[in-house]
Amino acid sequence: MGPDVLRLPEPPAREADFDDDFAAPDLRRDRWVDHYLPHWTSPERSRARYDIDSAGLRLRIDADQSDWREEDAPLRVSNVQTGVFSGPLGSRRGTHRHRPDGLVVRTETPERLLWAPAGGRVDVTVSASPDEGCMLAAWLVGTEHLSDQDTGELCVFEIDAEAVGERESRARCGVKAHSDGRLTTDMTEVVLPLDASQPHTWTVIWDASGTVIGCEGVVVKRSPQAPAYPLFLLIDLFEIGPRSESGTAYPKTARVHRVRGWNAGAGIHAL
Repeated sequence: MGPDVLRLPEPPAREADFDDDFAAPDLRRDRWVDHYLPHWTSPERSRARYDIDSAGLRLRIDADQSDWREEDAPLRVSNVQTGVFSGPLGSRRGTHRHRPDGLVVRTETPERLLWAPAGGRVDVTVSASPDEGCMLAAWLVGTEHLSDQDTGELCVFEIDAEAVGERESRARCGVKAHSDGRLTTDMTEVVLPLDASQPHTWTVIWDASGTVIGCEGVVVKRSPQAPAYPLFLLIDLFEIGPRSESGTAYPKTARVHRVRGWNAGAGIHAL
């Protein structure tokens, strides 16, 4: 690496507040909700398809998987997230109101705040999907359980399958305001000298001074802003667009090998 490369700080020496290497035979229910924003749709449509083996969590898109919402078709997703919040049935309250076209609660979902840091550091080790039409993403999104203004998002990465190469891959990362008027959307496409379908660790560090995002220990994005409220971590595999014509193309997969997180505290500074 050249002399101008800015490296991330080492992880804190203290024990992580959140640590999962998916070594257990089943998904940890004290850590994860295996549905994608279940309040905005039905349980069958939001439920993740996945399995766990020696390489970690394998998110899947299966040939028979339903679209997340009929209105969003064609769009299928398998996601795990560190909590969920929903208002009453028929309301517009709920985590990640990311669409302006009238999302309402279709499945009333009990509040679960499994892990929702308001600042700190998250390291996510993943292998992105090279399968047609897929995108692997990791986001920290406002829980909205304290206020419906808390809609901001830290986009750790979004990696399209078509952007994955053997020697170079592209990804999007940064801050998304959504409807939080205290933030301004600040997204960047970064070019990485690596094959994103192989295991690599992404990092986000945020506090009152701003946000830093990195990959494999190297800073790829800096922003002077950051949400100052609790955030859920979402890791999701999408298939966007029509299904592949050949049934042999399924399942489409991506891997989550390990997730570690430290709540804001000593030794964690974004800028």
